[in-house]
Amino acid sequence: DVVESQEHYKSRWRSIWIMYLTMFLSSVGFSIVIMSVWPYLQKIDPTADASFLGWIIASYSIGQMVASPLFGLWSNYRPRREPLVISTAISVAANCLYAYVHVPHSHNKYYMLTARALVGFGAGNVAVVRSYIAGATSLTERTSAMANTSACQAVGFILGPVFQTCFTLIGEEGVTWKLLCLQLNMYTTPVLFGALLGVINIILIFAIFREHRVDDMGRQHKSINSDGEGSDVLDQNAEGSIDHVAVVALNVLFFVILFVFAVFETIATPLTMDMYSWTRKEAVFYNGIILSVIGIESVIVFMVVKTLSKKTGERAILHAGLLIVLVGFFILLPWGKKLPNIQWQEIKNNSIPRTAPSEMLAPFWSLPELQLPSNHTAEPVGCPVTQSWCLNTPMIYLAQYISSDVLIGLGYPVCNVMSYTLYSKVLGPKPQGVYMGWLTASGSGARILGPVFVSQIYTHLGPRWAFSLICGVVVVSLLLLEIVYKRLIAFSVRYGRMQE
Repeated sequence: DVVESQEHYKSRWRSIWIMYLTMFLSSVGFSIVIMSVWPYLQKIDPTADASFLGWIIASYSIGQMVASPLFGLWSNYRPRREPLVISTAISVAANCLYAYVHVPHSHNKYYMLTARALVGFGAGNVAVVRSYIAGATSLTERTSAMANTSACQAVGFILGPVFQTCFTLIGEEGVTWKLLCLQLNMYTTPVLFGALLGVINIILIFAIFREHRVDDMGRQHKSINSDGEGSDVLDQNAEGSIDHVAVVALNVLFFVILFVFAVFETIATPLTMDMYSWTRKEAVFYNGIILSVIGIESVIVFMVVKTLSKKTGERAILHAGLLIVLVGFFILLPWGKKLPNIQWQEIKNNSIPRTAPSEMLAPFWSLPELQLPSNHTAEPVGCPVTQSWCLNTPMIYLAQYISSDVLIGLGYPVCNVMSYTLYSKVLGPKPQGVYMGWLTASGSGARILGPVFVSQIYTHLGPRWAFSLICGVVVVSLLLLEIVYKRLIAFSVRYGRMQE
């Protein structure tokens, strides 16, 4: 064991900061086009419908779910610079493809689907980032580093739509570069900007990133994945085995955490339109403000838990976070007697179109504008009578909805950070690339299934069933946490190498 030198310490944290940047850019790659996907899709391929939009939104998570274990496995046996550079290069190429999906004369929507899936595939490097940070930090540094990582991810999700908004000033037509068949407009410029950020990220990985490793007590170790110097395989025979019960339990808990948040962000627009008679534009605008506030709240929470965890421990904070999420969804249950306003216009004129359930597969900011017949000047508002539950289910008051938003916005980031932190500590000195890949894949799967779940249950059975089932899922996850609570300890603590 070698005591860490000041030079090693500075180099180690410079590399960790490059990982923070990589996580930030991965989030920006997802969110920078999310508001413009639907109008761009309609422009390049009029045959695309809202159902196909749902597939395009989901393709990012599908690509990430497939790639995460693969990149994680790669990082176990080779220098991490390799999967980091290749995955970022894939994202850069995918963003360039997205900028050119208007060029083909047919099947344009499938090119867009491929581009978004490849962007998600490149985002599979999240597993590599998390596994590197886990190996490059001591136990006392781990929670803070994981919180910073999640904060960078959250800031990326927040700033992506902001960048998109700035690029709308270019306009829908923009400028055409005929030599390269490239249109620079409000749809393509954001992804080209994302590609530029990716190139900068690759340069920084080559210039600054170095492989570093410290043990749980912070002592310097030989880099496990340095060029030509072996790999994590050397650590696979370390004394003691991973508690796989704890590993599986944390994967399940992480799936639940991402699942309920995906349900929350997906249901926001249809719920507020049904309950408060908001128009589509009002729902997108108000919920956009709410989501931005929740994003800021999450960043603050990420910073607070770094200090709080030192006093209470990660397990207790994870338990509290799940309880807060449970209360948040419990508040959303309809309790009063007042029914929501019914969209009676539909009975009077069946020609007014309805929002297809498949449109709810997409997050609220990507929902398309409702196309009204030419003989109608106003958009029908209220709870549609085609959803039979609207006739007998009490409305959810605005105060309930806002309170729920605040609580879920508080509980979700707490659970997110604590899950990653506990997971990395349970794994200990073992190779974490594949394990982090599976955890990331669990989260991606949850983001795919969450919107599908809520689109079916909410549309056919209503909010009472939808939120009751979510509460049930969270209660089961709390019971699971209680069962494995004593097993969620650091590898070094479990084998008596250091005290908790």
